[in-house]
Amino acid sequence: MKGGTILIVDDESIAVENLTHILTREGYATASAASGEEAVALLDNREFDLVLTDLRMKDLDGLAVLAECKRLWPDTEVVVMTGHATVSTAVEAMRLGACHYLTKPYSLAEVRATVAEAMVKRRLRQEVARLSRQVADLGSGPLIIGESPAIQALRDNIHHIAPTDSTVLILGETGTGKELVARAIHEASPRGGGRFLAINCGAFNEDLLANELFGHEKGAFSGASTLKKGLLEVAGEGTLFLDEIGEMSLTMQVRLLRVLQERRFFRVGGTQEIDVSARILAATNKDLKTEVDHGMFRADLYYRLNVITLRVPPLSERRQDIPLLAGYFIAKYAPAMGKTVSGVSSEALRHLMAYDYPGNIRELENIVQRAVIMAKGEKLEPADLPQDLRGEAPALVKHEGPELITLEELERRHIEAVLAHEGGNKTKAAEILGIDRVSLWRKVKRYGLGE
Repeated sequence: MKGGTILIVDDESIAVENLTHILTREGYATASAASGEEAVALLDNREFDLVLTDLRMKDLDGLAVLAECKRLWPDTEVVVMTGHATVSTAVEAMRLGACHYLTKPYSLAEVRATVAEAMVKRRLRQEVARLSRQVADLGSGPLIIGESPAIQALRDNIHHIAPTDSTVLILGETGTGKELVARAIHEASPRGGGRFLAINCGAFNEDLLANELFGHEKGAFSGASTLKKGLLEVAGEGTLFLDEIGEMSLTMQVRLLRVLQERRFFRVGGTQEIDVSARILAATNKDLKTEVDHGMFRADLYYRLNVITLRVPPLSERRQDIPLLAGYFIAKYAPAMGKTVSGVSSEALRHLMAYDYPGNIRELENIVQRAVIMAKGEKLEPADLPQDLRGEAPALVKHEGPELITLEELERRHIEAVLAHEGGNKTKAAEILGIDRVSLWRKVKRYGLGE
């Protein structure tokens, strides 16, 4: 069942009967009016998702019905039908807000396709409109935007988990919003008034990570001229979020395991134990169970972290949230850039909905930000979107002849081309590639692309 309500307006009873039969079988709820006046009376009392109206009728014609419908219900889609199509009436219908112009005699396939397209347009507009209400409801806390079942379940789990002091392991692909989930847990917990500190465990070598987490005593090593408190200590009664914990060395894993078990630690170079009061949250984009099986992650630490697990779904599993997310990012970037963009055209939104987003929400945000910069009107259009998202392959990697290369070489060339395109700016290059800066740094080092 497709769902949706449709008002059929035609003074020919056989036409009404045929359309009612077709659309009811397609799963739509229908109502009918035998005149323009009757249609306006129905519209005075209720809103429909779609109005299918004949153009030529004895009293009020289809254009009058269209105009009155748009006055009463601006978001209702209207399709004008006529057996006397002219360019001038088609132009006038579109000017008044019709989404389509259907010429009689029409085929069943035309009716089905036109109605389905109008319904998609209607629902996409409704999804974007929900954003402002959701933002108002969530207040100033972390915005976990979406109405998909997966996101609703995630919010419910956060609500149940937050009041506890349990360690939480947050799993998800790069760019899905794992830190946002960690912040939501913190702010919904009794520790919400305390500090939330985050560290990317993959961004530091072993010694630097130990120094960041545990701090050091004065004179602990060359250059340690003053005492430094680590994040475990500075977090106090708040929350410490260990992002990309799967990148932590085995030696550091042993030290972290002791912290979780004993709730105590030593500063680097210290002899006095310090109590840990902070709640520990961790996240990774790796399959830690597989890492354990391969000896890359300690089993005892895995089971210590895996008290409660939250999985953040990739964007490909929650496509119905894309209109809301796109609307949020437009509202975020348009004012800062002095743009009047307030929405997305139905054509551009179809492209956004069809894309796979290997970089997840982070990639969608970058796409929308770029599109807002490129936009010339009040809506994002397909031309504002990247070529590859529109199905047009960008010519970043070029080579002569029928050369066959490995995927690794293709990746190396593509990264090299993107870096060159961005003038060596690794932050911008990482955003375009849909990966984090640390992952790009590793690939640059691996392929010998320079520092």
